[in-house]
Amino acid sequence: MNTPSLNMDKLMMRRAIQLARHGLGTTSPNPMVGAVIALPDGRIIGEGWHRRCGEGHAEVNAVASVADRDMLREATIYVTLEPCSHYGRTPPCSKLIIDCGIPRVVVGTLDPAPWVAGRGVAMLREAGRKVTVGILEEECRALNPVFMTAHSLGRPWVTLKWAQSADGFIDRERCPGGAPARFSTALSTMLVHRLRSLHDAILVGSGTVIADNPSLTTRAWPGRDATPVVADRRGRINPVSTRLDTDRLITLGVSTPADMLAILREKGITSVLVEGGAAILQSFIDAGLYDFVRVETSPVRLNTGVPAPAIGLVPADSFEVGTNRIDLYGRVPWWASIR
Repeated sequence: MNTPSLNMDKLMMRRAIQLARHGLGTTSPNPMVGAVIALPDGRIIGEGWHRRCGEGHAEVNAVASVADRDMLREATIYVTLEPCSHYGRTPPCSKLIIDCGIPRVVVGTLDPAPWVAGRGVAMLREAGRKVTVGILEEECRALNPVFMTAHSLGRPWVTLKWAQSADGFIDRERCPGGAPARFSTALSTMLVHRLRSLHDAILVGSGTVIADNPSLTTRAWPGRDATPVVADRRGRINPVSTRLDTDRLITLGVSTPADMLAILREKGITSVLVEGGAAILQSFIDAGLYDFVRVETSPVRLNTGVPAPAIGLVPADSFEVGTNRIDLYGRVPWWASIR
């Protein structure tokens, strides 16, 4: 049975989760985090979220929003992720909480990063603070699937994305210089560019670069451009002759998805959107190295062409975008189903 105190803790943590979501697309490689500071009677006296990597953490922004700092000595701070305990680009948030005299801390979930991993909670408890861990834990973990995957599995989060015809082809058979088949609409293209803006990197094969000369930028959505990555183990690409951002371009000379992800992780990439072509997409599927798959199906029929990858799963979610159907597979993140 829920006690009034537990009900209050859940209510405040839900608000902290709402705040954390404001950081979508701007905090990587850091997680999205929200914080609420409330008095025992339920009055909220401070709120904050982590807005951008290198800027103040959620706890810092929440404390800064409190008008009467004396109230902190009787307050509880609710944080979706364990407060940090190390000096990085900003000082430790656990130390800030201690120095402010906040007596109680409620944490949604522990931070899996090896430089935190329970140390923040330990620091708070050693300083005499009452700490509760695990309020709405699953919801708090679900806030940051990319961050959780990178630190629990030791590899980037992998999204696979492609568009296909109604009869299951990803493209027509083309001669060099031939125009690709177009399946996306203006609206679905906008959603794809939104998806690009939520990933650190976009990966394509050298064949895609040769055939389509893509820029891999985020043009139809107001977000960041991901780092372009090309799998080119045979050295077929001359970067300066492409439309890619050569200052940021990563070229991979390895063939297996596991090796590709290992290199990207070493370079600080925490999420990668694999856009094609069919062979590289299928290689990730066959290796089982993917988290989320987005497939767009057009009513257009090609009758013949390049077969689309075979995922072999039942969609976890589906929705319509104009005349096209979007199917979502795997570990569907909360931000993927936004229509």
